[in-house]
Amino acid sequence: MEASITLKKVGKLVDKKTILASLTFGIEKGSLVAIIGDNEAGKSMLLKVISGVEYQEYGQVFINGLDSKKRRSESMLSIGFVPHELDLDPWLTLEENIRFIGMLYGVNTEMLNTRMIQLSRELHITTHLKKMVKDISPGNIKKGMIIRALIHDPDIVILDDPTAFMDAESYRHTWDLLLNYRREKTVVYVSQSLQEVEEAHDRILVLEDGKITLDGSLDRILGSTFEYHQFQIEFESLSDELFDKLSKLPKVKNASRIGQSIHFYGRQRSVFFEVLNAAASTVMKDIRVQKLGLQDLMDAKYAKDGIH
Repeated sequence: MEASITLKKVGKLVDKKTILASLTFGIEKGSLVAIIGDNEAGKSMLLKVISGVEYQEYGQVFINGLDSKKRRSESMLSIGFVPHELDLDPWLTLEENIRFIGMLYGVNTEMLNTRMIQLSRELHITTHLKKMVKDISPGNIKKGMIIRALIHDPDIVILDDPTAFMDAESYRHTWDLLLNYRREKTVVYVSQSLQEVEEAHDRILVLEDGKITLDGSLDRILGSTFEYHQFQIEFESLSDELFDKLSKLPKVKNASRIGQSIHFYGRQRSVFFEVLNAAASTVMKDIRVQKLGLQDLMDAKYAKDGIH
């Protein structure tokens, strides 16, 4: 597949501190890519470098095969960028903010009006177009920023926390719109919501200290941990002796104790019945079983050390 975005040994420094460290990867045309990591991982800076808002100190970024530094004007035409911070002019209307950017990109008036009305209808904010931004809720401002990013019909859309500040209904409208572009546009986004990422991705990049530590689909990046289940048993009274006994069972992994509950991991569900059998003489109040997900992965214990 042809790449929309290619990074070659890209490095970014801020105040002599490395934010991005020699990143090399490509993103296929028409793919939906989510980027996750902790608050200091460099996620927002990575989006800014890809979108051309910030320049890297080292390496090259290619947008549809064009060097984004050497051919900035051409490469920027391919990108629509939504930053995390709310950056619309509060003293203009929502429509004026969108129209200004459309004119900068050379979109003719008829096409600009058509796109703005269509997108505002899909995001259910048509009634807000004539309002001053200062009088609009943060969630609707964010939707206005998405329209602004799409107004010139870019083939690459880069979004930093696209559903921040939104209620459940706005969340659904936003993702209905973005998922309609699947395969048509390349969509790259950062999200703080692991559930959002699990629901909407072709590929996940896990960024840690400016480096890509994991890359692939959900099944792939969970790797060997994907076959594990998480178990929790709450007892009426969990003694030290019983916890020690259960945690030492051969198939019980990473046992921990919270109050009167034991939490542990196991590759086969059969380990659960072994624990139940070992604790048969003790009164149990609650039992839970679930598959591992991104939250487990992002927990430092599993992201760095794995399940032992």
